[in-house]
Amino acid sequence: MRTAFRHWIDADKDGCDTRKEVLIAEATEAPAVGAKCALTGGEWFSPYDDLVLQDAKLLDVDHLVPLAEAWDSGASTWSAKEREAYANDLDEPRAPIAVSARSNRSKADKDVTDWLPPAAAYRCTYLAGWTAIKTRWGLTVDPAEADTLHELTAECRNEPLSVVLAR
Repeated sequence: MRTAFRHWIDADKDGCDTRKEVLIAEATEAPAVGAKCALTGGEWFSPYDDLVLQDAKLLDVDHLVPLAEAWDSGASTWSAKEREAYANDLDEPRAPIAVSARSNRSKADKDVTDWLPPAAAYRCTYLAGWTAIKTRWGLTVDPAEADTLHELTAECRNEPLSVVLAR
């Protein structure tokens, strides 16, 4: 499914692809940006697992709603341009998101019924982001996912949810 989504493009032609744009934007200490957008130094906070990382190589840029989940939830009917826009959506700050490679790889392409961030304090933010992204892109929610969202978000009454539709 990942191959159906052209990702990590340089939409603004500044030499930095989407992955690097996210890393630069989410750094808690800005990295130096060198030739061909090589990043050195910097510091990041991975909200999935409450880790502070000081090497961009230890980070993945995660699609909060994974590409395979998006595919199964409606993106399979989208045009290649729509899938590219989803995979490189810098207008929605909740996704893509910089997180530790370890946490992203444990998540893989799982949905909220099968994976939640190990950092319990971030779970409501994660669920709000999941819901906002699914809504923004008109993606479906299967019954098990809906049950999980309903059950878990009942505990998240203070988490604001705002959505800007993508299309």
